[in-house]
Amino acid sequence: MENIPVSVIVPNYNYARYLPQRIESILNQTFRDFELILLDDASTDNSTAILEKYRDNPHVTHLVINETNTGSPFHQWMKGILLARGKYVWVAEADDLAEPTFLETCVRLAEAHPDTALCYAGSLLIDEQGNVQRGRDINHWGRRTRKGHAYFSGPAFAEHNLYWKNYTVNASGILFKREYAVQFAHSDFLNMRYCGDWLFWFQMAMQGGVIEVYKILNYFRQHNQKVTLRSHHSGQGIAEDIKVLHYMETCLPTLTAYKKRLRHGMIYRKIKRQHLDPQSEQELHKLLLQTLQSTKADYRLERWSQVLRLLIPSLVTRKRDRLK
Repeated sequence: MENIPVSVIVPNYNYARYLPQRIESILNQTFRDFELILLDDASTDNSTAILEKYRDNPHVTHLVINETNTGSPFHQWMKGILLARGKYVWVAEADDLAEPTFLETCVRLAEAHPDTALCYAGSLLIDEQGNVQRGRDINHWGRRTRKGHAYFSGPAFAEHNLYWKNYTVNASGILFKREYAVQFAHSDFLNMRYCGDWLFWFQMAMQGGVIEVYKILNYFRQHNQKVTLRSHHSGQGIAEDIKVLHYMETCLPTLTAYKKRLRHGMIYRKIKRQHLDPQSEQELHKLLLQTLQSTKADYRLERWSQVLRLLIPSLVTRKRDRLK
């Protein structure tokens, strides 16, 4: 399988109950020219037996089963990226699902814009049984009906979108260029547990263009085993937030002082809303001061901005700053 357009990576850990449906959603893609790389991070359920059933599938080029768990999903991402031979890579998380036209749509758009670093599609949340969870707009498209797609300069997307929030909400909804990704084989995102994807997408966006597809092509499963959900119950996720923001600010020299202070204030508010124990809260405030030179004054600024934005239409806010 030389010169294949797409490498699909399925990193798995204890998702045996979702694996068959996930792999079939990949094999049923209307775009057929891809290799499939199956990775297991020392699962303790019957994932291995299920993966072995696909070993002889003509799309499968690698089936790698770790003897010990790496402790981070991002090590598995990079293992797959370094094994991949495709021009583009799709990290199809083992517990998510995709529409049959996901690859066809994203490859076509990426090929139309040669400098594309990543192309991401709309997502819906699904529960453990695969039922769509209504009422939460994780795409942040707003009330306006959007059609087609939008192309953005990657650095502009990083500054105006990713600096505020990880709008590329789920890896399973993203196709990205392999030649850009291999540059980050030793990036700090590999050592993170909660925010590594946010840092990785930022680093990727700084390499080339970003395409947003205004169509639901991905289904992001929510359940108690989600690392992202568990991060909300500890301060570790916020600590990684602070480190990612520091990295971003070193890469984005055009950020205004007001915008940075406002963003730091949002971190203060996040710490306050977590209701952590006093020691953990104190440690996060200390990290915020040492890393971003941010004080409680930034929190007050963020709170005042909620009032001032109603009086000053030109005042910078996350929603107003975002490229759409």
